[in-house]
Amino acid sequence: MKKLALIAIVATILAGCVRNNPDPAWLEVTEWTFESNAIGVVGDEGILTHNFTDAWVFIDNKFIGVFEVPFKIPVLVSGESEIKLYPTIRNNGISATKKIYPYADPYIISANLVQNQTLTVNPVTRYKDNTTIRLWDFDDPGNLQIEAGQNSNTTLIFDNDPMVMTSINGSGYGHVNFTNSMNQWQATSLELSDVPQQQAEVYLEIDYYNTVPIVTGVIAVEPSAVTGNVNVQINSQDEAEIEWKKIYLDLKTIVSGYPNAYAYRLSFDAILPDSLQTGYINIDNMKLVHR
Repeated sequence: MKKLALIAIVATILAGCVRNNPDPAWLEVTEWTFESNAIGVVGDEGILTHNFTDAWVFIDNKFIGVFEVPFKIPVLVSGESEIKLYPTIRNNGISATKKIYPYADPYIISANLVQNQTLTVNPVTRYKDNTTIRLWDFDDPGNLQIEAGQNSNTTLIFDNDPMVMTSINGSGYGHVNFTNSMNQWQATSLELSDVPQQQAEVYLEIDYYNTVPIVTGVIAVEPSAVTGNVNVQINSQDEAEIEWKKIYLDLKTIVSGYPNAYAYRLSFDAILPDSLQTGYINIDNMKLVHR
């Protein structure tokens, strides 16, 4: 709520600036482009998808505001200026939580801002150098690296339905089918070691296309205990409007909450809603991202 209030205040100030200063320069920013940094990252960055919905804007190191791309704003600066745009996500899929993504480079340019003229910026970003990426691309039917749980009566399989496939899917995606008799999916990743703790930023990126909600979580594996933690629910989509979407799941609090853990597992739980006779979950381009 505080961030929403801040954004509202900034918008009000900008409107007042235009009224009181009728000759501002204008900054127009288009949607983000996400380019490869295959040489700079540790691991496989896979197919590049993103959901950078906003930009934090700084001009000459002064905070201007947070704006949903694309946008056009007045700025009371003229002359040669340094403009910094930071790729921004909806943390855990929450629209009110607009956070700079810690593993994407800012876009920085020097440009001349002129009163009554519009400067158009096409921001480009990529994964930061030395970012570690662990990829599940679900392109190999024999190596999905997701294990079904004991209480699961359906499982994740490889699929490549052309009605679902898009350019983001490579040769396929992970698919879970639900019916009245196959109505519960529980699954985990294999154990993941060397996940940084001590409040380090850790994210799980997932592309999803689903009519059944997914409860995500993290299982901490310690020498004396194995503890499951629910994290975020990925809501279901209406069949009539379904599309591939992307979410950034913040794992920092859970991971750092278990300093004695030597490994972690990602967990997934889903139950077919009573209102449906059938349903499905499709996931792709899943990435554990950290440094």
